[in-house]
Amino acid sequence: MLYHWDPETRVARFSTTADRIKVKHLRRNPKAALHVQGGDVWSFAVAEGEAEVSGPTTVPGDAVGRELLGLIPDGAGPEDEAEFLEGLVAERRVVVRLKVSRLYGTALDISG
Repeated sequence: MLYHWDPETRVARFSTTADRIKVKHLRRNPKAALHVQGGDVWSFAVAEGEAEVSGPTTVPGDAVGRELLGLIPDGAGPEDEAEFLEGLVAERRVVVRLKVSRLYGTALDISG
């Protein structure tokens, strides 16, 4: 799973589709954890907090679609942005925003 971490706001964002079981679970109980494996078996990070799930993107280029577009790493954006945004609508994509209250593990870069 790809995710985007914003250390200033302590929010991890990722994309999924509105029909996934995880979306139903998070809407019922927003407590969640994101486990990220490091370079070896002993290296990991865990982010815990409350998740917020957006509504699905319904119009190409709406606020949710733009937020999803913003999750793509610099230089890796789609060749055809309009087509990409249309695909997000067709897939009923949502943004999950994990508001991190606890962060721990052995692979944390806390120097920056």
